[in-house]
Amino acid sequence: MTRPDTTRLVMKFGGTSMGDLERIRRAARIVAAEAATGKKVAVVVSAMAGKTNELVAWTDGAGPAGAGLPLSDDEYDVVVASGEQVTSGLLAMTLRNMGLDARSWMGWQVPIVTDDAHARARIVDIPGDKLGAAVDGGQIAVVPGFQGVTLDGKITTLGRGGSDTSAVAVAAALGCPCDIYTDVDGVYTTDPRIESRARRLNKVSYEEMLEMASLGAKVLQTRSVELAMAKQVPVRVLSSFIEPDANGVMPDKGGTLICDEEEIVEKRIVSGVTMSRDEARITLLGLSDRVDAPADVFTRLAEASVNVDMIVQSQSRTPGAVNLTFTTGRRDAVRAAELMTAAKAQLGFEEIRVDEDVAKVSVVGVGMRSHAGVAQTMFKALADKGVKFQAISTSEIKISVLIDAAYAELAVRALHSAYGLETV
Repeated sequence: MTRPDTTRLVMKFGGTSMGDLERIRRAARIVAAEAATGKKVAVVVSAMAGKTNELVAWTDGAGPAGAGLPLSDDEYDVVVASGEQVTSGLLAMTLRNMGLDARSWMGWQVPIVTDDAHARARIVDIPGDKLGAAVDGGQIAVVPGFQGVTLDGKITTLGRGGSDTSAVAVAAALGCPCDIYTDVDGVYTTDPRIESRARRLNKVSYEEMLEMASLGAKVLQTRSVELAMAKQVPVRVLSSFIEPDANGVMPDKGGTLICDEEEIVEKRIVSGVTMSRDEARITLLGLSDRVDAPADVFTRLAEASVNVDMIVQSQSRTPGAVNLTFTTGRRDAVRAAELMTAAKAQLGFEEIRVDEDVAKVSVVGVGMRSHAGVAQTMFKALADKGVKFQAISTSEIKISVLIDAAYAELAVRALHSAYGLETV
């Protein structure tokens, strides 16, 4: 494995950190403090908090393309990518005002090359030679996150949370670590707003962070963690509300390092408890018990790009039939229900039910690989609180249960205590 170039550093600031000119000045002071230590710095920025929502609303107001014309997804990207262009220019101007050599680099100038899936593009390549030469020459490069460019020169955007992915991709191109500054000071054992005894973790493995991000933790976007793991980019989550001292020196930054599992000496059995309310449960009652019925159901969902998570099949009261339950994100629930209803005759079920009053609670930890009894602890803790689960899904390092949404926070606190996470 190639060791990261620690003389270079990519720093990323989110929308809260870019929320107004004063916060941009604070971010500039943090960047200046890193540059003062001799680091060769590139900075990736999000749009100001709330700005992307405003831009999306404007595109909605403009309306769809007329009959016979292509969709306006490409022009949608032109509009919504402008938020990051504003903050990258403002941060570069602020750094220059402080006497530092800084320049903004638009996605097409780097270039950040993506496919042509507008509004949800994926990064294909970032040639790091030009950007690397600039930062090695002492320039602070400020790059707008969330945006890229196709091979034929069209602006693209990476989807919500895409600035995290941009930052990790730029760090991979430069072969260096990535510091992500946000409105929290690291990754916690659970959401501190739910459990006041939650503790900040010093280190989390890529795999744990990937599970936590996909299961409801809002600290990092899932694709950014996937990319960091694939490219072995060390990522540190830090608070953007720390300040350099009067001499421009940063205090101990703390934070959480997301790294390879081998770099974590003491493996915790469970590292975190997550919760997601973005869940919907769909049940097909009285589904034909023919052997290919489930395959027929999930083929139709897959072809419509509906992601399915938990699956439970149980015996129906109707002879020769079963009840099939699966979960999906709330955004996909209406589409999934419409697909199933439209194919009711072909699938052969009696009734469909959709329940959005559910939540998914999960425990995550690499230590599960080598420790027995993790599931027993989880189910006993929930039973002691009278919490019933409706579905279960597992992987090598996580267990998730679907429960009534009313019990979600109670379940999180119970599991946090059951695994002793307040003492990590």
